[in-house]
Parts: sequence; structure tokens; C-alpha cells
Amino acid sequence: MLRWRAFVPTVALLLAGWAQAAALAAPWNGEPQGWLQLLSLTLLVWLLRGVAQSADAGVGRALRRAAGLGWVYALAWLAGTFWWLFISMHTYGGLAAPLAVLAVLTLAGALALFYMLACVGFVRVLVQRPQAAWLISALVFALLWTLAELVRGRWLTGFPWGAIGYAHTDSWLAGYAPWLGVYGLGAVAAGVSGLVAGLLPLPGSSWGTAVAALRTRWPALAALVVALTLPLGLQALWPSFTSSTGTRTVALLQGNIPQNEKFLLSTGVVTALNWYGQELHRSSASLVVAPETAMPLLLRRLPEGYWDGLVERFASGDQAALIGVPLGSFQDGYTNSVLGLQPGLAAPYPYHKHHLVPFGEFVPPSFKWFVRLMNIPLGEFSRGALVQPSMAWQGQRYAPNICYEDLFGEELAARFDDPALAPTVLVNVSNIGWFGDGAAIDQHLQISRMRSLELERPMLRATNTGPTVIIDHHGRVTHSLQRATRGVLEGEVEGRSGTTPYTRWVGAWGLLPLWLLAVLVSGAVLWMGRRRR
Repeated sequence: MLRWRAFVPTVALLLAGWAQAAALAAPWNGEPQGWLQLLSLTLLVWLLRGVAQSADAGVGRALRRAAGLGWVYALAWLAGTFWWLFISMHTYGGLAAPLAVLAVLTLAGALALFYMLACVGFVRVLVQRPQAAWLISALVFALLWTLAELVRGRWLTGFPWGAIGYAHTDSWLAGYAPWLGVYGLGAVAAGVSGLVAGLLPLPGSSWGTAVAALRTRWPALAALVVALTLPLGLQALWPSFTSSTGTRTVALLQGNIPQNEKFLLSTGVVTALNWYGQELHRSSASLVVAPETAMPLLLRRLPEGYWDGLVERFASGDQAALIGVPLGSFQDGYTNSVLGLQPGLAAPYPYHKHHLVPFGEFVPPSFKWFVRLMNIPLGEFSRGALVQPSMAWQGQRYAPNICYEDLFGEELAARFDDPALAPTVLVNVSNIGWFGDGAAIDQHLQISRMRSLELERPMLRATNTGPTVIIDHHGRVTHSLQRATRGVLEGEVEGRSGTTPYTRWVGAWGLLPLWLLAVLVSGAVLWMGRRRR
């Protein structure tokens, strides 16, 4: 019996890690579940407190236990978040299933190391300073956790997919987004979890003891109340930081080309060219948007007259188009791009993807052997500039971003440096058919909604398989098209001008303020440990 009881925390953390993954986009409805994210992380902090309490049996043992619990939790969370990478590698890339599973677990396990170190640092603080105010302890946990999020989000180009802040696009904490962004919002969520765990009885303690301890932990209780109610007050005082620049009609195209046929000349290419060409010529909206690589061929390889016909179609009148297309040559390199067509342009408006996907769009050094195990076309692209002009059309400035570029709010905010040229509408074009009809689609929608909350800009999403939607400047989906279908989403979008506090500080300094705060706390943790010895 005792042997089995030793595994209970590990099993509980595996379930809690899965719960945090589910909180980003629930399997039952695709919606974020902020309460579930807080509950999940609170369990981790509570168990870490128990580990620190048992440090009398040996500090080294306690830290090793904290490392194990933190790593198991993060492994379950991260693998449960981006398990769908298996689909792209195995189903469409042709990688053997065992190798694809191993690749997903290896990536999740490597990224979990950051959170493992955060948990070790947190327990170390509790062990070295057991009398520290719980409010300070919760702050330490929040900033150590945020440091792990930042490292994951920027290390080796970054893979921030599934950051905990995305679970709160609909929660009461969403009011922090235009002030702090997703990482700051995640820090608040981690702090709330730390505070709640501190108000619960320790493993083996009674509720009576916990209630008695509340008399000494009233600052932590007060901080919890403030953290949960402050965003409501902020929203009441500043319901919006931006103003309207008018509404325009848009048509967003969703071709639903099967991913295993998308680049086959006899099937997917023919279907894509026929359907997208037809809808681009047919639409009457002010702006028509076709998704990432809607044209699955380089321009010079398109049927004769095809591209010239589209250019002529939008050379006059009162309509414009944004079309996803690969550009370049073997000699000059390739780019994953969007071209804009509108009356009065001597040449199409260009946008070239800046933040490329490792393995999908570029091969990291020493990993060509891994890519050779798969069969993924167009796997090596050149990088566009960080800041590129928006496409000005009928009083709006449309700023494209491609696929997972909308994970990087700090990079999108860099486009707001000049208010006179700042985007009024964000446009995401994606093809996430690589990952099936499942969690990736729902998760990506929450990511786009978070960018709208942070920057107070509407987001148009034109995708191959979904979600093709119109999101307003408060992160609300106003129009949507059923995913995994072929169709056109027609609606209106309201452009916005002005900037949020988040846009201003992250546009000027990037994530440096959060980095400095988190690193200073981490340094203090190490210093405290040395002082104790």
C-alpha cells in the first residue's frame, strides 16, 4: 500500500498537466477554461509546498523530488498541448509512428526542463526561508514560472504555443491582456495559483490549522482578492484604448484542400487554383483574403495567364485582395509570402513571413538528417524583415501575419512604432491542415483572440481548414465559418487606431521588462541559497 501511495502525486500531476493542456481549448467545446488552468497549477504548487515541508529528511532529496514533480507536470501539459505534431510528422510527413511519438515526447521533455528548474527554485526558497511571507513566496513562484515561459517562447526562435495565459481569453483575468500581454497575464495566473495553494492546508495538516494560519496570511488573501478583481476595475475605467477607423466588408476564403493532396499537381493543385481563382473573381467585398499558400505553386509555374488575370481583376474598381503564395527561386531562396492586389499599384504589395517554423520552414543546424526522414515540401524558406509596411486600402491599414506568427505579440507590436503607419486591422493567413481537424485549430483561435485583446485590433483569419473567423478588437468572434468545409465567410470588420499600454511598452522595449523582473528574482533565489549555506 505504501509503495502505491508514493505514486499518487505523480499520477495526480500527470492528470493535472493534461488538465492544463485541456484548459487552453477544451476537448469538449474548443473553448478556453481559465478556472481549470488555475486549478491545475494550484495542485502543482500545493504538492511543491508539501515537498518543501518534508525537507527535514534532506534538502537534496526535496529538491530532487521537486525536480521530478515539476518535470512530470510540464511533460504532461506540453505533450498534451501539442500532441498534434504527431499528425504532421507521421500522417503527412511519413515519419514512422514510433519516431513521431518519440519526437513529440522529446520536444515536450526538453521544454519541460525549464519548468522543472522553476519548481526547484521555488522549493529552494521555501526550504531556505521557511518563515518568508506567503505573499512573497507566491510572487517568487509566479516570476520563476514566467521566466520559464519566456525562455521557452524565445529560445532557439521560440515555441510559446500553449502558454498558460491563453486559457484566460474569456476569464475575468482577460482584463490584464491590454496592460500586460499574455506573459504578464500568465504571471498573474501563476501568482493566483500560488496564493490559493498557500491558503490550503499542507499535506497531512488539518483544515483547522489552515484556518488559523489565515490570521497571519491576510496579506496573501488581500493580494488574491485584488488580483482577481483588479481587471474588472481596469475594464470599467478604460473600456477601450482605441477608436474606430470605420467598417469595411471582407470575404475570407477557406478552400479545405486535403493536406495530403495540397501539393499534388493532379488533385490538390488543380482544385486550389480553380476554386480560389473562381472566388477571387466572384467576390464583391472590399477586401478578399485567401489563406497561406492558397496558390500552391510559384508564380512562374502557374498556368499561363492565371496570375495576370488576377492582377487585371483587381487593377480597377473598388476591391483589393490578399493572397498567400510562395515566392522566389532556387538561386535567390524562397519566401512564404502574401501578395496584395489593388487598383493603382505598380506592383503587388508584398509581405514575407518573418518568424519561420523550425523543421517546417527552415532546418536548424545539425538536424537535416531528421528532415530527410520525412516528406514535407517547401521546407526551407528565407526570412522577411521584422517590421514590414501594412497594405493601405480604403482608409484601413491591413497587416498580414502568416500561420504561427500571431504567437509573437511582441513582434506584431513592433509594427506600431509609428502611429501614422500602425495597422488598423491584423490579417492572419494560415494552413494548419498539417495538424488535422482537432485541438490545434481551436488553440490557434485562442492565440489570435489574445493578440486582439493585447493590441485592441480586429483579426481576420483566412485559413485552409479553419478556423476562418472575424475577431473584433475585444477578442470576440463576430463571424465564423464551419471548419473542415469549403466556403466563403463574408462580414464586416471595424478597424481601430490608437494603442494599448501593452502595445506601447512592448513595442518600445520588447519583453525586456519581464525578462529583467524574472531574472532578478531568479538571481535573488540563488543568492538566498548561498547565504543559507
